[in-house]
Amino acid sequence: MENDVRMKFHQQLLLIDQNLVDGDVAALKFLCTDLLPFRKLEGVKSAVGIFQLLMAEDYLNEEDTFILAELLYRIKCHSLLKKLGYTKERVEGCLPEKGRVSAYRQMLFELSENITSEMLKAISFLLRNRLPKQWSALQLLLLLEKQGLISENNVQMLEDICRNVSPDLLETVNCYERTEGLILQFVIFLHLLSCEVITGEKSSLSIYLSTAKQILGSTKLRLPSRCKGNSLPEFHPLVLLSVFQSCFRSFFFFFLQKIASYKMDGLHRGFCLVINNVKFDKTLQERKGSCKDAEELKRVFTWLGLDVRIYKDQTSGQILKLMETWQQSQDHKDRDCFVCCVLSHGESGAIYGKDEQLVAIRKIMSHFTAKQCPQLAEKPKLFFIQACQGKQIQCPVFLEADAPIPDLPSMAHIVSPSESIPEEADFLLGMATMNGCVSFRHVQQGAWYIQALCSKLQLLVPRGEDILSILTEVNEDVSRRVDHLGTKKQMPQPAYTLRRKLIFPVPKDPPPS
Repeated sequence: MENDVRMKFHQQLLLIDQNLVDGDVAALKFLCTDLLPFRKLEGVKSAVGIFQLLMAEDYLNEEDTFILAELLYRIKCHSLLKKLGYTKERVEGCLPEKGRVSAYRQMLFELSENITSEMLKAISFLLRNRLPKQWSALQLLLLLEKQGLISENNVQMLEDICRNVSPDLLETVNCYERTEGLILQFVIFLHLLSCEVITGEKSSLSIYLSTAKQILGSTKLRLPSRCKGNSLPEFHPLVLLSVFQSCFRSFFFFFLQKIASYKMDGLHRGFCLVINNVKFDKTLQERKGSCKDAEELKRVFTWLGLDVRIYKDQTSGQILKLMETWQQSQDHKDRDCFVCCVLSHGESGAIYGKDEQLVAIRKIMSHFTAKQCPQLAEKPKLFFIQACQGKQIQCPVFLEADAPIPDLPSMAHIVSPSESIPEEADFLLGMATMNGCVSFRHVQQGAWYIQALCSKLQLLVPRGEDILSILTEVNEDVSRRVDHLGTKKQMPQPAYTLRRKLIFPVPKDPPPS
């Protein structure tokens, strides 16, 4: 029986390993730096190797898998948590008590996640005498630690670097310092308190409790529920210290998430444009079922707080004119974000207008760069494209491909989603399919991609998931779909230059469907 449990546990670990890529393994190694011997960790090449080291150090076993759940959570592999019997919400609830990754390591990892390639070039230039070659952000931070330039108690160099490179990065470091400073205050406070308890002088305990409340007041946190009025809980000060440390770690975790997310708490969420091309002037087929997609997008994004506008059967010229109009709108100023959905036929890197003329996706998006649309600068701009990116293929009668018939001219070359995004931050492009491939639309139920997108938004926004995590779930949903003959499949492809997490506030009303 015991052998069966151990075998099942090892099978779980192997399955998780098979679902992790090289970047995930590098992130796991970084997060385990404070937990495992560095020399052993440095030579590890796979996730299984990390799991073995964790087991050797008694962090991980078949009865307690939380350390692995925490690590998967921190590298945003939320879909793998269920293989350990966890959910994202359960992990978050356990972190204050059971979390092993230090606030310092969290801070460094958050920095690495938000350091763009341009920022990395700037940092490399600032540290050119200390860097042997072009390194990744994680390698850079590890090198600074190895050289003794940064540590848990000394992040001055990080401050100096971030001050020159990015205010957002600097705020992450400052948040860590404020949290650690508050914990230090409590260490001193509880030391004095313990002296009072040991000597039996309790007359001034209310003064210490008042001090505790003042310290916590600066974080908008509360004392544990057992600290009512001017009384203190009846347990040892060292236990109380542990409680407060956990409280502050939770605050750091919450604040880190807050500053790492786009501001989405304004009075007005933003505008959502839906361009729905159903009928075309010449030889392109009518896109039956697309009106269902448009209405579903309207319901879901209205529920999310956006002001939705639908434009049906637009020519290429009208699409560009529409983009120019919204580019010049002053109403974006008080909005949190901008969303644009295009439902049409398409080819690689472009969509068709009603007049069957191609419009490059990049041209559509370029209207909303910081230079062209200052009102949306540093705000997330989301574009969802339901259109084929390749030639039409023969499909069953209830499935149609959003692509032109073979006789129509095609684009000269394949254009990847990353090429369609303007070369600046804060854009996300969600493509229904990969380059050169068709995307499928049921003539009654709507497109696979749009229906999955709307379904996952309704399911996961109330759980606090960010947009990239949601699109990962959309990918999984669509990839599992198949036509009734079992021969046609589809894989969406997102591309983005978002600098932060995009988390839609949970609506007060229940999901629309």
